[in-house]
Amino acid sequence: MRSVDEILEDALALPVEARAAIAGSLISSLDDQTDQQVEELWSAEIAQRIVELDAGRVQLVPWTEVRRRLSDD
Repeated sequence: MRSVDEILEDALALPVEARAAIAGSLISSLDDQTDQQVEELWSAEIAQRIVELDAGRVQLVPWTEVRRRLSDD
C-alpha cells in the first residue's frame, strides 16, 4: 500500500482541475460522517427537550410572543 505522502505527491502533480475534483471528493467524504454525527446529536437534543417538556421543567412560548420579542430587539 502506498503511503499518504506518496499519494499526496502524485495528487499535487495533477492539473488544477483534477486537484480540485479530488479535494471536493475528500471534503464530501468527511461531510457524510459529520452529517450523521450532527443528526445523532440533534436527535438526542430533541429527546431531552421532550423529557423536559413532559416533566414540566420548561414552558413553551407561543410563536406570536417570540416574533414580538424579536421585533422589539
